[in-house]
Amino acid sequence: MTSGLSLPSILTRAVLACALAWSVVAQAQTATVACPPQTQAPTAAQVQAAQRDARDHGALWRLTRDGSTSYLYGTIHVGKLEWVMPGPQLRAALGATDTIALEIDPTDPQMLSRMSAASAQGAPAPPLAGGLAERIARRLDAACLPPQMRPVIEAQHPAMRAITLSLLEARWEGLDAGYGMEIALAGLGRATERRIVSLESPESQMAALIPKEPAEVDRMIVATLDQLDKGTARRTIARLAAAWARGDMAELAQYERWCECVLDETDRKLMVRLIDERNPVLADGIEKLHKDGRKVFAAVGALHMVGPMALPALLKARGFTVERVAFQ
Repeated sequence: MTSGLSLPSILTRAVLACALAWSVVAQAQTATVACPPQTQAPTAAQVQAAQRDARDHGALWRLTRDGSTSYLYGTIHVGKLEWVMPGPQLRAALGATDTIALEIDPTDPQMLSRMSAASAQGAPAPPLAGGLAERIARRLDAACLPPQMRPVIEAQHPAMRAITLSLLEARWEGLDAGYGMEIALAGLGRATERRIVSLESPESQMAALIPKEPAEVDRMIVATLDQLDKGTARRTIARLAAAWARGDMAELAQYERWCECVLDETDRKLMVRLIDERNPVLADGIEKLHKDGRKVFAAVGALHMVGPMALPALLKARGFTVERVAFQ
């Protein structure tokens, strides 16, 4: 661990560095294009103010087994500056652990390279039907991205381009992927010389995110673009983020009922693949690290904490005492 720096000081440096490295800055607005609100990297003073006023957000569980304690934290992949600053309970949990376990470490260049390769090559990507390529291109135009980012997104598998567009839509609600909790936690881990572990491989995550059949790819893209065009994607991310911020697991447990994204059995099967089928692998990784003597702070998307295969329940079934940590 880094010596000579308090955790608050390290947090300030880590979050500022991550924000500078990851924030997506929109191009200047013009008279003909309505761009999402621009995301600016925060100043050191803004970071320090957010740290001073920090409150805990999300949901945290204490995991105890074999006389040792680890933690499980439900995250969100977009956020705000004030959300990435941990409050007192999260600071205590982070201070008591030596390993940060994430779905995928977003600060590991090797992982990012493999993610890009898996996204570009990992599933059938025939020519898109019905003008879908043009619809995606128009949506990318409307996202007002810096020129250097457009080729990166266009190199993705078409299904991943649609997912990326959904994340970019969150900027209209003041939410940015540059303030995702995984990025902040990975930055903190590197600043404090903690071990950072990816619980999944990029290839397995892409296999879950990208449908195998071309017809399913087209269907997924159509559904995503329709949600963007109708404004339902924006409403959903705003409601999801608000529920996450207040730690409302009951609201998140009803996600499929209000997200306007699960309309038939095909959509339900997609949710099972995206969430339930990944959870045993995530639980395996957390359990192994704990068994190996690591004090783990495992941070995984909050929707993995609810439903029939919820991570807290899976870990309880494996002999952990699982307790929700109350935030003030």
